[in-house]
Amino acid sequence: MFRAIATVGGWTMVSRVLGFLRDMLIAAKLGAGPMADAFFVALKLPNLFRRLFGEGAFNAAFVPAFAQLLTQRGPAAAQALAERMATLMTLWLALLTGLGLVFMPQLMQVLAPGFIERPEKFALAVELTRITFPYLLLICLTALVSGVLNALGKFAAAAAAPIFFNLLSMLALFALTPVVATPAHALAWGVTLSGVVQLGFVWWACKQAGMALNPLQRPSLAPEVRTVLRRMGPGLIGAGVTQLNLAVDVIIASFLVSGSVSYLYYADRVAQLPLGVIGAAVATALLPLLAKQIHAGQPLSAHRSLNRAVEIALALAVPAAVALAVLALPILAALFQRGAFGAAEALATSRALVAYAFGLPAFVLVKVFVPGFFARGDTATPVKIGLGCVALNLALNLVLMGPLQHVGVALSTTLAAWANAGLLAWVLHRRGHWVADRRLRRTAPRLMGSALGMGGLLWALALLLAPGAGLSGLLWLGLICALGASAYFGLAQVSGGLDLRELRRLMRRKA
Repeated sequence: MFRAIATVGGWTMVSRVLGFLRDMLIAAKLGAGPMADAFFVALKLPNLFRRLFGEGAFNAAFVPAFAQLLTQRGPAAAQALAERMATLMTLWLALLTGLGLVFMPQLMQVLAPGFIERPEKFALAVELTRITFPYLLLICLTALVSGVLNALGKFAAAAAAPIFFNLLSMLALFALTPVVATPAHALAWGVTLSGVVQLGFVWWACKQAGMALNPLQRPSLAPEVRTVLRRMGPGLIGAGVTQLNLAVDVIIASFLVSGSVSYLYYADRVAQLPLGVIGAAVATALLPLLAKQIHAGQPLSAHRSLNRAVEIALALAVPAAVALAVLALPILAALFQRGAFGAAEALATSRALVAYAFGLPAFVLVKVFVPGFFARGDTATPVKIGLGCVALNLALNLVLMGPLQHVGVALSTTLAAWANAGLLAWVLHRRGHWVADRRLRRTAPRLMGSALGMGGLLWALALLLAPGAGLSGLLWLGLICALGASAYFGLAQVSGGLDLRELRRLMRRKA
C-alpha cells in the first residue's frame, strides 16, 4: 500500500504543480471577474459529473467487483466485465452529453441561478459549458480504464494522465486565444482536447498491461454487470459528497458579489494539492487492497491496512492543513497576484483558503473511510450519511452566507466534511470494521502536536521574512515551507509520531 500511495502521490504532485502553473496563467489572464466566474462554472459541471459517474460512483462499484473476478475467476472474466461496462457507459454518457448540450440553459439555471440577473455572464457560461461538456464522456471512460489499471496494480499511468489536462489547457491558452472570442473560450477547447488525449493514453497503458479493452460490444446485463450497476446508484452520492457540497457552494456563491465563484475556485485549487496528493493517493491504493483482503478472507489484514491508511493520512494532512491556514495569504500572493489578479483578490481568496484548510484532514479521512464500506459492497451507508451532510452543508450555507459572504460558503463545506468523516468512522467502529489500534492511538496526538509546533514556526518566519508576490515571493515561500517541513518531521521523529528510519527502509524496498 505504501508503494502504491507513493506512486499515485508522486504523479499527482506533478499534476498539481502543473495545475498551479495553469491557474497562475488563468489568474493573470482572466483575474476574478465575470469571465473567470463563467469559465469556472463551465469547468465545474463536467467535473462534477466526472467525479460522480466516473471516479466516484463507478470506481466504488467497479473496482471491488473487478478485483473479485480477477482473484477468483482470472483475467478473462475480469476483462469481459470491464468491456461490458465500457459499452454501457459509452451509450449512457453519450446520451447524457447530447441532452446536456441541448438543455444547457436550463442546467445553468440550476447550477448558477445567480447569473440569470446578469444576461451576458449567463450567456457566456452557457456557451463555454457547451464546449467543455463532451469532456464528461471522455474523462468518465478514462476513469473506467484507470480503474482497470489500478485493480491490476498498475498505478502510474492512471495517476499521470491528468498531467495532459494541465499541459493542454496551458497550450490552448497561448495557441487559441488569438483565434477565438476570449481566453476563456481557448481554455474551454483545451479542456475537451485534453479528454481525448487522456483517454488514449490510459487505453494504451492498459493494452501494454495485457488487457486491451474493446468498448464496441453488444450491450449486456450479465449478473456481474447488474451487481456493479446496483451498487453504482447509491454510490453516486456516497462517493461524491464532497463534490456535491462544492456544487452547492457554486450555487450559493453565484448569488454573492461578483468574483465570489472565482475566490472559492482559487482557494479550492490550493487546498486540492494536499487533498489530491494525500487523499486521492491513499483512497486509490486502499480500495483494491481492502477488496482483495476481504474477498480472500483476511479481515485482520484489512483492519490493519485501514489503520495504516488513517495514520498516513493524518501524518500528511494535519501539517498540510496547519501550513495552509498559517500561510494562506503569502501562498496566494506568491502564486496568483499578477496581471488581473491583485492584492484585494488575494486577500479575499486567502480567507476562503483558511476555512478550507481547517477541513482538509476531514476531506482526506472521508476518502480513507469510504473504501471501508465500498470494499464490502456496502454503498448504501455512505449514501445515507452523505445525504445528511449535503443537507447540513446547504443549511449552514444559508446561515453563514449573509454575515461571512464567500468565507461562510467555504466554512460550511468544512463543517459538513467533519460531520461526514465522524459519522463514517463511527459506523465502521460500531460494526467492528475499524478500531483505532494501539499504534494509531499512540502516534496521532504526537503528529498533531508536531504540526502545531511547525505552525508556530511558520507564523514567526512569515512575519520575519514577509514573502510577497511574484518570483521573489515564490522563492521566499519555498524557503519557509522547506524549513517548516524540516521542523515538522524533526518534531515528529523526536516525539515518536513518525519513524523516519522505517520510511527510509520502505523507500529502499520500493527502489
